[in-house]
Amino acid sequence: MKLGISPLAEQDIEAIGDYIALDNPVRAVSFTEELYQQCLLIAESPVIYRERSELGQSVRSCAYGRYLIVFRVLDTEVRIERLLHGSRDIISLFAELDSL
Repeated sequence: MKLGISPLAEQDIEAIGDYIALDNPVRAVSFTEELYQQCLLIAESPVIYRERSELGQSVRSCAYGRYLIVFRVLDTEVRIERLLHGSRDIISLFAELDSL
């Protein structure tokens, strides 16, 4: 399927990279590239990932390291909505997204 990345997800990736770069700029670049590659893998077979009905209709997630990639499976694309650290309150953050 086609891959779409929301503006919030782009901001998440940039923030993750900026945080990692504080300690290791080289790893920040490689890790953000790994996140993008994982998003491409998700788009190839989105239905193999965990359904997250508590986050909304057609929402799924994929754990990658300590992060959670939250996405929607739409008719023509897989849309990455957020990339969040697993220690965050995912349900509250995703509820904020739906209220926009």
